[in-house]
Amino acid sequence: MSTLYLRNVPDDVLDRLRILAGHDGLSVSAMAVRELAESTRRVGNLAVLGDLPDLEVPVSEVLTALDEARSER
Repeated sequence: MSTLYLRNVPDDVLDRLRILAGHDGLSVSAMAVRELAESTRRVGNLAVLGDLPDLEVPVSEVLTALDEARSER
C-alpha cells in the first residue's frame, strides 16, 4: 500500500473531514482514504457508458442522476 501526503488542504476542508471522521469513529486519514476511494470508483463509469448503445440521453444527465441517487443513501 502506498502513502499519500496532502499539502495545502484548506482549513474548512480539514474541519469537515474531522467532523465526518468523528461521526464515524475514524481518524481523519482513514476518512480521507474512504472518501478518495468512493470518489475514484466512478472513474470507470464513463467507459461503461461509452460501450452502451446511444439512447440520446446526455451523459451529464446520467451522471447527475447517479450522484443524486448516491447522495440519498
